[in-house]
Amino acid sequence: MREDPLHQIVVGNEHLASAPTLCRFENRQSRETAWAVTAVLVEQFIASHKSPPAYLILDFDGTDTPVHGKQEGRFFHGYYDCYCFLPLYVFCGDQLLVAYLRPSNIDPARHAAAILKLLVKRLRQAWPRTRIVFRADSGFCRDMLLSWCDRNDVKYVVGIAKNERLLATAEELMARAKQEFIRTGKKQRLFKGYDYAALTWKTLRWVIAKAEHTDKGSNPRFVMTNIVGDPQKIYDRRYCARGEMENRVKEQMQLFADRVSAHRWWANQWRLLLSAIAYTLKESLRRLALAGTELAQATVETIRTKLVKIGAVVVRKLSIVRIHLSSHHPMQDLFRHVARGLCPP
Repeated sequence: MREDPLHQIVVGNEHLASAPTLCRFENRQSRETAWAVTAVLVEQFIASHKSPPAYLILDFDGTDTPVHGKQEGRFFHGYYDCYCFLPLYVFCGDQLLVAYLRPSNIDPARHAAAILKLLVKRLRQAWPRTRIVFRADSGFCRDMLLSWCDRNDVKYVVGIAKNERLLATAEELMARAKQEFIRTGKKQRLFKGYDYAALTWKTLRWVIAKAEHTDKGSNPRFVMTNIVGDPQKIYDRRYCARGEMENRVKEQMQLFADRVSAHRWWANQWRLLLSAIAYTLKESLRRLALAGTELAQATVETIRTKLVKIGAVVVRKLSIVRIHLSSHHPMQDLFRHVARGLCPP
């Protein structure tokens, strides 16, 4: 690859780094590098908006990244039944803001509060009037984190794990859903909101209970929020939409975010950030040049396969490089459309 003429043109250097040089480079990465790259991701996100958005929903989610060696910071995780890392991702819509490597012997919400504070501070510097919503699953339902949101006018909608008290308060609602299912034979979904607090919490918070009953039985769910409104609309329109973020996390794996096989911790954090940068490039391509086309909603793997990994003949003569693409490529019109869309006016 170091002799590939296209890579040499992009880098502007005829002598590209060898594999040992790249290995030394990634092992020199540090906390400062990770901070700088993350800052670039956030600034790119801000620059992508022509005007201040009315509101932003920040989706937080962690995922497991299995490891198979003796990497620094790797631990066994009982839930995932393997040695792994537990990276934290933050998205706003399809755009990635944070890819943060963490060990797996921690609380799922570890460092989420600090990252949220930093993001809110920078976003409010750019857009003082923009409302910010924190959204996550039950792994992030922590009193300290939610209390900070309450004090700093950050809205939140997070899942809360089922427990005996929650199930007891929703018992009547679940019974009604079951009765309606037996009567109609159709899936039933009933909602209600009420105040709730764990014993260690200092304040009551609003919980939305969803009592669902199908032919597979009862399926209660609970969400905690400080957003005022109809419980069903908040659950369906605000909380359930976070499921789309899980698809964005899967796309990180399509860009090899799971190849954290270096021994040193910061080298693996660097690899995670390289995948984040690759995703940001692909997402920008999808947002800026593929809108309204057949690949407008395509995954990064599909975009790479159909528009990037195209066979070509490269002919280099002195300072001139010619790229001959197949005239029979089935998506050549779309390729031209994308090329024109990315060219500056």
